[in-house]
Amino acid sequence: MTVTQGEERDAIAWIDGAIVDAAEARVSILDHGFLYGDGVFEGIRLTPAGIFRFEDHMKRLATAASAVGIAIPGGIDRVRGVARETTRAWGRRDGYLRLILTRGPGNLGLDPASCKDPAILCIAAGTVRLPREKADRGYDLITSSLRRPAGDVLDPRVKSLNYLNNILAKREANLRGADDALVLNGQGLVAEASAANVFALRGQRLDTPPPTDGALEGLTRRTVLEIGEALGLEVRERSLGRFDLLGADAVFLTGTRAGLVPVGSLDGSPIAGTGRPRVREIQDAFEKRLLDLSVPVSDD
Repeated sequence: MTVTQGEERDAIAWIDGAIVDAAEARVSILDHGFLYGDGVFEGIRLTPAGIFRFEDHMKRLATAASAVGIAIPGGIDRVRGVARETTRAWGRRDGYLRLILTRGPGNLGLDPASCKDPAILCIAAGTVRLPREKADRGYDLITSSLRRPAGDVLDPRVKSLNYLNNILAKREANLRGADDALVLNGQGLVAEASAANVFALRGQRLDTPPPTDGALEGLTRRTVLEIGEALGLEVRERSLGRFDLLGADAVFLTGTRAGLVPVGSLDGSPIAGTGRPRVREIQDAFEKRLLDLSVPVSDD
């Protein structure tokens, strides 16, 4: 998802128990999260009603931390407290939280045993608003020449701090004049975009790639699947190829910060927009779910 320059100028951060301007926050250059991308994170939507799918995010973060062997200092209750404190300090109706857990400072070598003090950080920033033209016409995608690593290399359900594969795909999209990149796995099947899940609508079918094909189990993705079922669509997690996207009635991306983003073309070939009215219906239902599934932030 594209974020225009300057959108982080008002961002704040929780670090070492204090709220500071995000630009002023400092971490040790020996932190293995900085040195090696050794850590996990959650991207969380803030709404006028509170924190969206708060407990689902906490469960996913705790599972990811366990998967990579990082003990959360103070446990998941500590993380909940940090998220709430940062949200209150942000003080706005809408926003985005980035909760980060690193293995902490250690030696220059890779050995994680040298890291004794895992670190929690949290950033609050604004949401992303698509330009009207892009909201109407949709994103232009290219198929990246890179491939998503297989699950036995790194499970895509772990939101690792190492996003180099995603970054290089996004860079390739930039260099080729596109808005984002479609990333395939080693079998040539769709995994996701550079940092978003992919959906294809065809008739009454709403399809999205499964995690076994390299897709993150996104919580916006989960919400859209729930909405699709409620609207009477045939919702499926199934393998998709480029051909399936080019033949769809509509294709869209989903992500925490930008929500639902339509796709207008893939590799220069237009994608049909006949399913756009149904996508707008899903979008409207999603805006309501954002509020219904948000947890209020108490003042205590």
